[in-house]
Amino acid sequence: MNVGLISDTHGFVSSAALDALRGVDVILHAGDVGDPLVVKMLQTVAPVLVVLGNTDPLGLYPASVDVELEGLRIHMSHGHELEALGWFLTPEKLAAQYPCDILIFGHTHFNVVRTVGTTLVINPGAAGSRYPTVVRLELPSRTVTIVKCSQER
Repeated sequence: MNVGLISDTHGFVSSAALDALRGVDVILHAGDVGDPLVVKMLQTVAPVLVVLGNTDPLGLYPASVDVELEGLRIHMSHGHELEALGWFLTPEKLAAQYPCDILIFGHTHFNVVRTVGTTLVINPGAAGSRYPTVVRLELPSRTVTIVKCSQER
C-alpha cells in the first residue's frame, strides 16, 4: 500500500505535489490546509484524511486521526497542540505522547524521518512553502521517500 503524506499547504498545492502523490492509495494531510479547495484537489488523486492545524478554522477538521493500515497503527496530528503545553516539539516527545507504529505530524515545516524506539516519526515538511516537499510511504515495509516539488504559482 502506498500512502501520500502532505502538510502545511497553507492554501496552495502545486501541480508538482499532486503529480508526486499520483498512484497512492490514500493521502494523509497533517494540518494547516488553508483553503479547503486544497482538500478537493487532493481528493482527485486519492481519498484524503485531514487533521486540524493551528491556522485552520476550529471544528473544520478533527484534532487527530488514528487509523490502521496494513496492520500498522498510525496516529496523525499537527503537533501544535504540544507546543501549546509549552513543549519544544521533538520526535521523541511526540512518540512518548502518542504510542503507535507510525506517527505523522506537521507544523514545523521541516522534514523529519526518525525512528524512536519502534515508532517511525514523519513530518512531510511544508508543501505550501518556499521549498515544498511531500512524502510517499510504502506499507507495510515503512519505506519513506521524500519528494521535492517545484513551487510554481
